[in-house]
Formats: sequence, structure tokens, C-alpha cells
Amino acid sequence: MSWTGRKELKAQLTRLWERGELLRDTVTGHVRFPLRMSLKSPNSADITERFNEVRAWAAELAAESAATNLVRVEWQELRHRVQGAQKLPVCVWIETLEDALTWLGKRKDWERFSTQLAITRQTHPGLLPWLEKRPLQALELSAEWPRLLAVVTWLMEHPRPGIYLRQVDLPGVHSKFIETHRGVLAELLDLALPDSAVDSDKTGISQFAARYGFLQKPARIRFRALDPAIQIVSGATSPDLTLDADSFSRLDLDVERLFITENETNFLAFPPVRKAIVIFGAGYGWEALARSRWLKNRSIHYWGDIDTHGFGILDQLRSHFEHVVSFLMDRATLDTHADFWGSEDKPLRIDLHRLTPEERSLYDDLRDNRIRPGLRLEQEQVGFHWLSHRLQHL
Repeated sequence: MSWTGRKELKAQLTRLWERGELLRDTVTGHVRFPLRMSLKSPNSADITERFNEVRAWAAELAAESAATNLVRVEWQELRHRVQGAQKLPVCVWIETLEDALTWLGKRKDWERFSTQLAITRQTHPGLLPWLEKRPLQALELSAEWPRLLAVVTWLMEHPRPGIYLRQVDLPGVHSKFIETHRGVLAELLDLALPDSAVDSDKTGISQFAARYGFLQKPARIRFRALDPAIQIVSGATSPDLTLDADSFSRLDLDVERLFITENETNFLAFPPVRKAIVIFGAGYGWEALARSRWLKNRSIHYWGDIDTHGFGILDQLRSHFEHVVSFLMDRATLDTHADFWGSEDKPLRIDLHRLTPEERSLYDDLRDNRIRPGLRLEQEQVGFHWLSHRLQHL
């Protein structure tokens, strides 16, 4: 039987709740009730062929209306050529929001949301669009809502504070709470704060602190001196050092060359080179290193994997230092180490515009699978005898 019964009527209400419509009405003031429910009822053939089932269906709706007093059934008398005059339901109404909440068992949820709404309307009316857009998410956060509003209030009073999240001093609010709710807070703060307090260039959860003017954990640069004559630490030969990006940018070392490698073992075992240092790379993302303007007049050699992403990283690095030279990322190195070829899972498919003609030719062959599908040679597979030979001919 496909006619609308108690189960189907309740499912209609449930869908309204699960889409957030009943809560959203509380924000917007939209009047939905009395609500006429969709009703699929028997047709003339059903009354002829399944008369007893039709009577049972009508009786069930009548019983539901009488027992709960939550739905009102509207009846109409029909004249049937076989069964004669029959009184059947033609529509069902839910009279009030209270009736709908009672039937769904959602009254307490609705009351919690109404409390959230009242507090928000009184203290932060600018956040009402968020409640309208995400009512169910707001309901899930009802226990945390006062603390979320407290964070919003604090930032409104202290725009772009220039401190670490750990230093926000609010009762019941700690940095872990803020970090856990960065996604929600970002949406709330974008509504509550003036444009001058939001750095719109910083997007995504990972840049939450920078977007709203908090201090971030400094990016760090790890490097080694490859020439014992470079005395960065007195008495130490080729020390392995890590500096924050700002401190590294203030260096002005007496070096002529800089090597960047993405593999830690290659970084640690890189052979001595006169007036040179080696940096442990970080894949995509060179903003920290780009602060070091003193590198503009040093030779920079980038050693990455021979695969599409290796050339993608090289291309990105050249957006900051256009004079970068690739190192051990050529066809001869690839061919010499054919026994160590591996596979690249998700190769790049885009065009790269900062490669030399030779680099672009190899990149295109890798990208277009002209040598072998998904071909890559990881930098740690390059023999150190080959590395030493190339270094001698720089």
C-alpha cells in the first residue's frame, strides 16, 4: 500500500527538521503553521478493488488524530459508483509548531536553540545570518555557544591582538578550545569583525591565527655549512642548525652557493663544498625562505626528485628566486639510474612556465608518460659517486 500513513506524515516533518527549516523559521520569523501535509490517497480503482484496505487506512488516520491530537484530518464525502457515498481523508494538517515538535520529540532541542538565538540576538545580532544558515550546527554547539561568543567579543575588543592563541585570557576558554573550533569561529569572526581586522589573503583553518592577527609558530629553516671555514658556531665543523625564518633572513653568510635537497639523508651526508651551505627543503611552500633577500646574489641549486612534482616544486621556488638552477634533475641522471626507477602516484598534469627548455622537455615526457607511465626517480636513489662527480664540475 503506497498511501500516506502515519509513518509517511512523520517522515515529512522529519525532513523539515533535518534540513533545519523548523529552527531556521525561528531566526527569520517565517510562519509555517498551520502546515498542510502531502497526502497520497486511494483512487477510484483502489476503492473498488481494495475497499477494506481503504477503510483501514482512513481509520488509521482518524485514530492518529484522535489519539495524539497533533494532526487534524480533513474529510470529504465522495460518491463512488460501486461503494456509494464514502467519507475519506483529503488532507492532513499540523496546526502549530508546538504540535510538530511534540510529534518529533524535538521540543528540548528547539528550546535550546531558542535560548542560543535570544542570547545572540541580544549580544551579537551580526551573527544571526550564521544561525539562519547553519541552525543544526548551531544546535550541536549549544553547550559551547557562550564560550564561542566570548571569543568573538574578545576579538571585537582586541582586534589583531598580536599575541599567541595561548595568551587569550578568558574564563573557560583555552587555546585548545579555540583551535578545535577554528572553522566555526572563522565564519563568526568574518561576520562580526570589521574588514580592517581580517587579513582576507589568509584562508583556511591552518591560517586562522594569521587571518585574525595572532602570532604564529615561526617557520623554521634547517641548514648545514658545507665548508669548515664558515664559522656559524665557533669551533663547530659543519653544524646542523635550525633558525626561525626571520633570524635566517638576517644572516649574511660568506657563502657563494646554496644547495636545497628534499631528502634528510642527502642533507646530512651532503659532501663538503667550498663556500656553500645546504638547506633541508620543505616541498611546496617557499614563503619562509623567500624572506631571505641576501640569497638573491648567491647561486642556488635545487635537488628534487625527478618526477612531475619535483619539477613543480622547482617551478614554485623560481617564483621567489628566478636564478635557481636545477641539480641532478636531468635526463642523464635519470637514464644512469634506470635500475632505481619508481612510480609516482598522482602526477601533475599542468603546464609549468618557469622551467628551462631542457627541464620542460623532461617534465613533458614524465607528465605525458612518454618514457614509462608514472615514472619517477627519487633523489635518495642517486648514487653519491654521481653526486660527487657533478659537484666537481660545477
